[in-house]
Amino acid sequence: MPQNADRVLDHATLFREPEYEAMFESKRNAFECPHPEEKVQEIADWTKSWDYREKNFNREVLTVNPAKACQPLGAVFAAAGFDGCLSMVHGSQGCVAYYRSHLARHFKEPCSAVSTSMTEDAAVFGGLQNLVDGLTNASALYDPKMIAISTTCMAEVIGDDLNSFVIQAKEKNGFSKEFPVPFAHTPAFVGSHVNGYDVMVKSIVANFWTKEEGEPTPGEAINIIPGFDGFAVANNRELTRMLDLMGVEHTLLSDVSDVFDTPTDGTFRMYAGGTTIDEIKAARNAKATLALQQWCSEKTLEMVADETSQTTQAFNYPMGVSATDAFLMAVSEITGKAIPESLELERGRLVDAMTDSQSWLHGRKMAVFGDPDFVYGMTAFLLELGVEPVHCLSTNGNPAWEKKMKALLEDSPFGKDTQVWPRKDLWHLRSLLATEPAEFVIGSSHGKFLQQDLGIPLIRLTFPIFDRHHHHRFPTLGYQGGLRVLVTLLDAVLDKLDRDTEKPGISYDLTR
Repeated sequence: MPQNADRVLDHATLFREPEYEAMFESKRNAFECPHPEEKVQEIADWTKSWDYREKNFNREVLTVNPAKACQPLGAVFAAAGFDGCLSMVHGSQGCVAYYRSHLARHFKEPCSAVSTSMTEDAAVFGGLQNLVDGLTNASALYDPKMIAISTTCMAEVIGDDLNSFVIQAKEKNGFSKEFPVPFAHTPAFVGSHVNGYDVMVKSIVANFWTKEEGEPTPGEAINIIPGFDGFAVANNRELTRMLDLMGVEHTLLSDVSDVFDTPTDGTFRMYAGGTTIDEIKAARNAKATLALQQWCSEKTLEMVADETSQTTQAFNYPMGVSATDAFLMAVSEITGKAIPESLELERGRLVDAMTDSQSWLHGRKMAVFGDPDFVYGMTAFLLELGVEPVHCLSTNGNPAWEKKMKALLEDSPFGKDTQVWPRKDLWHLRSLLATEPAEFVIGSSHGKFLQQDLGIPLIRLTFPIFDRHHHHRFPTLGYQGGLRVLVTLLDAVLDKLDRDTEKPGISYDLTR
């Protein structure tokens, strides 16, 4: 055998060994009844044609590889950003395993969450007893400061009422009635992870605000809702750094920066950092609540406006120069704090870097896919760089997002030919790129299959990134984050140029 205890091979090389190649070929011939390679290639080529694209876009009841995840994933991520909060998923064990592994594979950190372990009997008779036992056991075993409950498809289809269940759980087991158990109904068969994030943040904040007596007394602090962000570890810290430079007192409502970036020092931290209960309560008396992602915070901002007299405002992933300007100027206007010279210098350095490299990005054609706020923010920065977005696709983008995207694109000469695709999946994007290609695709790791199939390089700049490490440790928001994104785009462009000119005698460029 090609592998033994002294010679351990990774699968990428192991399966290329002659023994495995012969085994795979035998399996194909004996069990798979394969079509001739010529026929397979013929069909593969046809699926990249305009004829197939038309058929592909006519499908109505089938989704193939959507660029989104389900609501409970967003709820688990949101709950993780609160101090001592244990996320409990009311459903089967397999569901919570998916959410935990999805986050752990991206952040390379463990994600703590428990399940009510519903099985067939609970699907028939309801999951009340599962939730009662789950709350009691989880509280005793893991000593959380609060337990945040979300639901899966099973619980929603049979109609489990979390409000009633939590009340009964506290009555049946002598569970402290004061122990906070915020909950959110997060049916996985509608919406996406951004909706789950929104309703969970709303639930946790409202759980404490509604118990406070008297009218809110607005102070000088502001609240920030970061939104579902795979780069939150670095972005939340970058946001805090900028606001501290301005002298702005602030609270991040759901801060996962320490939760998904714990050190290796011999101590396991099940609850590492996050927004404290006292900070949540104090946030009721803030001057304003700002959301960095509009479509991750609609219901939460509505609740804030209903419960308080706070100013509310939503942004769309403030990346690059103009979007960061707009965010900082809004903060300055609300708080009366001036934007310091140090941030103005950072802005100037980003503009200088963009100017230095504009010749390599000007006119490049790129496609973008991902969550609605990310696609909007990324597209806005591309337009600043002189890049021409070819396709902008968001599976969880709605008609309001489409309208806003088109308004953004109409304001730039680089967006005049851009096509916007709400509620389309990555199989749609494959047809689009096969018929109207881009030079690069910007999105998550799921885009690597587009790269393998169509030869269009993937630039990984949003969640999830499974096949690369530590991208989330570097910011993408603000001026510093914009510089990081600029370098990432440039590296992709120049790497492709090197590959295209590897043939001896074509190019000997060392300086670019």
